[in-house]
Amino acid sequence: MKRICISVLAIFQLTQYASAQDLALSEVQINKLGILTAPLPPKQQGELSGMPAQVVIPSNQLFTVSTPLAAMVEQTLVGVGDSVTKGQVLATLQSPALAEAQRGLLQAYTQAQLAKENLLRDEQLWKDGIIAESRLRATQSQQREANAAMSERKQALKLSGMSENAIAHLQSNNNLSSVLSITSPISGVILEKTASSGQRLDAATPLFKVAELEPLALEIQVPLSSARNLKVGATVVIPAFDAKGKLTAVGRSLSGGNQTILVRALIRDGASNLRPGQFVEATISTQSGSSAQWNIPNSAISRLDNKTLVFIKIPSGFRTEAVTVLSEGAQTSVISAALKGDEQIAVQGISALKSSAMGIGGGE
Repeated sequence: MKRICISVLAIFQLTQYASAQDLALSEVQINKLGILTAPLPPKQQGELSGMPAQVVIPSNQLFTVSTPLAAMVEQTLVGVGDSVTKGQVLATLQSPALAEAQRGLLQAYTQAQLAKENLLRDEQLWKDGIIAESRLRATQSQQREANAAMSERKQALKLSGMSENAIAHLQSNNNLSSVLSITSPISGVILEKTASSGQRLDAATPLFKVAELEPLALEIQVPLSSARNLKVGATVVIPAFDAKGKLTAVGRSLSGGNQTILVRALIRDGASNLRPGQFVEATISTQSGSSAQWNIPNSAISRLDNKTLVFIKIPSGFRTEAVTVLSEGAQTSVISAALKGDEQIAVQGISALKSSAMGIGGGE
């Protein structure tokens, strides 16, 4: 009979909890239960804080410098971490293939000159009525083919790293050289160096990675539930490194492992404080309408009857208040709730308050 009465009492108290949100507790009971309160932190603008992110280099700012021809490394002039300017020589190579390509250009240049002279002669002969028009057309065709062959050889040398001035100098002086200079395509920093003096290389072997390190990009993992309020152009801040930028893209697909969405940002302010590959925590401003948000300790949040609650201090004890968790971090979470902002919330002894709310135990 006693067990039946206890069960009826528990059912009554649970029913009472479902309809009433106040928990009557005296100050003595609060102290005995070890319940501590703290002021609700200041209201903040809509934001997602503590989002895990990695610093990366924007793809249009990263270049791989390779050897265009089979060669041997004669000398490297820069190392990892060195700053370089556009056009600066990074390494010199010895390439017999370069000398062969130069010889091909000189041959094509000679043929083009000969074809030009033949055309001038035949044009005059045709005007004088000495040759037929068909011969003139054949000579014109030969001249066009010779020019095309010379253009092809020039383009091959440009791809090998020779400048227009160097090619013009070669045509005028006929001096072949097997020295191949590898230059930087941009002004930036050397991130990787894979070549060393004396090394023999095949064509298209990577030698250096050069990158421009300002601005930098940020790849941020955002929970699906928090991504709905993100908009391109939103402010992104990395508080620990005094860096700031803008959101540039919001992913459309979920990662398979942790069910998060990848969003990207471009960091312009304070990019010099960051390093590519670095892991940081970012804060993203959101467009959450008029709902107020607070960043509170995780210890203040309770989950009961499929509801997320905090316990608000009132004169008679505590009041449960339903909240919505917008983002959950390791130590704190951002919530949205119908609060004034001057409340005191329970941050310790939450299990005792949950038990009291469910009608289990209670303070004497």
